[in-house]
Amino acid sequence: MEETNRRMLRARDAMDRAYAQPLDVPALARIAHVSPAHFTRTFRATFGETPHRYLQRRRVERAMFLLRETDRSVTDICYEVGFGSSGTFSRTFHDIVGRSPRTYRKEATATGVPTCFTMTWMRPST
Repeated sequence: MEETNRRMLRARDAMDRAYAQPLDVPALARIAHVSPAHFTRTFRATFGETPHRYLQRRRVERAMFLLRETDRSVTDICYEVGFGSSGTFSRTFHDIVGRSPRTYRKEATATGVPTCFTMTWMRPST
């Protein structure tokens, strides 16, 4: 069990480091040294969400930071964090955060609250 957890953590760490890269289940399974089907089942059992959803959430978290802290366009941010289309980005962002990227940016920059509080308060739920 400990070895399994270590393998899943290794793959999750790779996702955290390379979230903007095109990562797929077979590549992540190779990192964990297990089959793709076993990887998906075990990752979900270990972390409570699928590898795909975890990666999406990490990308959205990074996008939230960039939307708050930069004036770059939503489209630029979409591609920088690893989404292949702005439509998928907007839909996924809304599913996770509960508002569109543009609305999020408007609300986040209008609050005038220290970033540490904003990050905690606006962190997407799993």
